[in-house]
Amino acid sequence: MSTDPFRIGLLGHGTVGSAFAELLEERAAEIERFNGRRPVITGVLTRTRGSFEEVLSDADLIVELMGGIEPAREYLLVAMRAGKDVVSANKQLLSQRGEELFGLAREHGVLLRFEAAVAGAVPIVRLLEESLAATPIERIHGIVNGTTNYILSEMARGSTYAQALADAQRKGYAEADPSDDVSGRDAAAKMAILARLAFGAPVRLQDVPYEGIEHLRADDLQYARELGLGLKLIGTAERRDGGLSVRVYPAFLYAGHPLSSVSGPFNAVTVESETITEITMSGPGAGGRQTASAVLGDVVSVMTGGARPPAPPLELSLLEDVPSAFYLHLDVADRPGVLAAVTQVLGEQGVSIKSVLQRGLGENARLVMVTHAVPESSLRAAIVRLEEFDFVRSTPRTICVIEEEFL
Repeated sequence: MSTDPFRIGLLGHGTVGSAFAELLEERAAEIERFNGRRPVITGVLTRTRGSFEEVLSDADLIVELMGGIEPAREYLLVAMRAGKDVVSANKQLLSQRGEELFGLAREHGVLLRFEAAVAGAVPIVRLLEESLAATPIERIHGIVNGTTNYILSEMARGSTYAQALADAQRKGYAEADPSDDVSGRDAAAKMAILARLAFGAPVRLQDVPYEGIEHLRADDLQYARELGLGLKLIGTAERRDGGLSVRVYPAFLYAGHPLSSVSGPFNAVTVESETITEITMSGPGAGGRQTASAVLGDVVSVMTGGARPPAPPLELSLLEDVPSAFYLHLDVADRPGVLAAVTQVLGEQGVSIKSVLQRGLGENARLVMVTHAVPESSLRAAIVRLEEFDFVRSTPRTICVIEEEFL
């Protein structure tokens, strides 16, 4: 076994890059003890210092922690063409240009590792690539954005959306511009990556419909608690009717679901298959040291040879109109026949009711319902009809409900 140091070229030295450099120095001796080679950073490239050509020439492995599409994409392509293995935490790059990177890794026989791009310290990428590589996955559910999970946890305790977001920013869980997080775009990028790993389909960020949490109301969480439900921003990738559905959306969960108890800035992912039933992993989400830990795990995996190039893509059609149960909130005038008219319209579209709450009197009443599973297009058609009634005082609000419980 070689006793030469294992040389790492580091691209980016911001929050994650500096945390990685610090963690690598702390753990280098232990890695050398069981691996026989000491990992060392031999070059660093930032916007203001370093030369990519020099960093590349001196490295056995390139670690990209710059973020963004360019110049990170070009650097990784050049590195792989030069026969260098690479590690990246760049979810936007992988979710938008992943097939180009995966194809080049296969062509040149190099390794591309990206555990840190999804779910922080939760090792879901390694689980799918290695432990479950031969398992026919049916569905992945995930809380893959710690910022939104923290905000929703605080709203469940009584905070408004604005208060919870401000608190998340004070504590460093949310950026000054939180739009990628709260819109669902960040989670959609991660689900595109997980769908590619679990199902082999070339899913890109632009293929994933996503909905965020900006429009959610505290009273919806209050009514949902009365119905035994808690709210999460969920990413789902699942096989359906010979195709694949990948999406991000707010969803109510019953208490028996393994994701329902995950609170604060934590991530969790549930993998379901007939052969394993379900596996759930949870851990800290985004954060410099947590992400750096996942990056270091990839570095060690490359050093020990426990990785392989991504497999070629498979063709699966992407589905959009997916059946789900729904929470339906109607602001109505409380008059005789209102509930009957509502249920008639829902019934005409095949929407059946599982539970209902009625609150308020007079012109300020509310009907809150949970439906049984129905195609989303059917519910949308019913809402169009409901909006025609003069007793409906505002646009009806809907939120998906995940009915499964694992007790």
